Amino acid sequence: MTLTHIPLKSEKSYLLPMIIISALFFIFGFVTWLNGILIPYLKIACELTNFEALLVAFAFYIAYTVMALPSAWVLERTGLKNGMMIGLFVIAIGTLMFIPAAYTRTYWAFLMALFVMGTGLAVLQTASNPYITIIGPRESAARRISILGICNKMAGAIAPLVLAYYIFNDGDAFIKSLEGLDVTARAMALDTLATRVINPYIFMTIVLVFMGIGVRLSPLPELEKEQDSDVNESLLESKKSIFAFPHLILGVITLFFYVGAEVIAGDTIIRYGLSIGITMDDAKAFTSYTMIAMVVGYILGIILIPKYLDQRKALMISAVLGIIFTIGALLTTGINSVFFVALFGFANAIVWPAIWPLALHNLGSFISKGSALLIMAISGGAILPLIWGKFSDIYSSQQAYLIMIPCYFIILYYSIWGYKLTSWNRKY
Repeated sequence: MTLTHIPLKSEKSYLLPMIIISALFFIFGFVTWLNGILIPYLKIACELTNFEALLVAFAFYIAYTVMALPSAWVLERTGLKNGMMIGLFVIAIGTLMFIPAAYTRTYWAFLMALFVMGTGLAVLQTASNPYITIIGPRESAARRISILGICNKMAGAIAPLVLAYYIFNDGDAFIKSLEGLDVTARAMALDTLATRVINPYIFMTIVLVFMGIGVRLSPLPELEKEQDSDVNESLLESKKSIFAFPHLILGVITLFFYVGAEVIAGDTIIRYGLSIGITMDDAKAFTSYTMIAMVVGYILGIILIPKYLDQRKALMISAVLGIIFTIGALLTTGINSVFFVALFGFANAIVWPAIWPLALHNLGSFISKGSALLIMAISGGAILPLIWGKFSDIYSSQQAYLIMIPCYFIILYYSIWGYKLTSWNRKY
């Protein structure tokens, strides 16, 4: 399968693909942001350190790096719709793997299931992100991706609450009940806790299978010709390799640090709240607050881009806000500090939508490989949270948020200089 910049310039002409892919982005968000509640859940059920618990994010997001290029290979042979169907079925296999993992309370089995789910998402993301970027005018790509982002983050706000209802409806009481239990009684209690994920994941498996069938039967148009109509042909003629596009490579690096920052914001906030004495009953909703902040940012992006604000300036503002919110999280205490961590969601909202069109611009026939490289950058969500977890174990969960500072400075660099670099000898 190859990609084309199809001339669907009116909103009505790409309404149907937007609706279909919006549904897929809802699935992306629901599956992805379950990790925010899975991390403290598995930390308790499998008796883990902060670093070990953050392997949840590592196993999930490293699949994007390992499987992005194989996903592009799959899509070349199956086509867009069949590839999306396969991706949904692979995610369903991963959710089904939670059942034996829960019955045996085996941490590596949970991690394997998460890796399989991440593999399915790699296929879906590799197909859908470049598709939605080039289906309409490039200058409004961030707006379209923001609309999809709302679907993604609305699901992200709902998912932790739904899963928390099933597995942590008695959160603080359960944690307190573990105190004083002997080894055998404690193991039995944790075994019971582990099995609480089974029914939600069975339900997700069923939904994913039906979604896969629905996508296959949908009238989503196939893309048949690899061409970007908005290309500087003279510049493209001199490019012999995907690595000859510095604005793309720097975009990949920027996306790596952005995804790491986004995952830290969503997946560590519950753990951080618990570490400063907030009860599980209150903390279990914190990931949803981060997602709500992102939705607010997406809505502003839809309103402002491109009529009042171009996507590059929106990216620059996002980076500056991220730095400000990080300082707030580090210098305040208690719930105020948690509030600033939740606000990372607002700062992060427009970063992904803005980087994609900037990084894919002028790639021409290299756009498929460029998209795969950008998907591989999602591995930032695997690696940077582990660093947060290690810093949290060594220092404190609050001090661990120092890692966000370099992430946002890298985003700031790309928004000012990196996006316009056309060659490695600094010619613009």
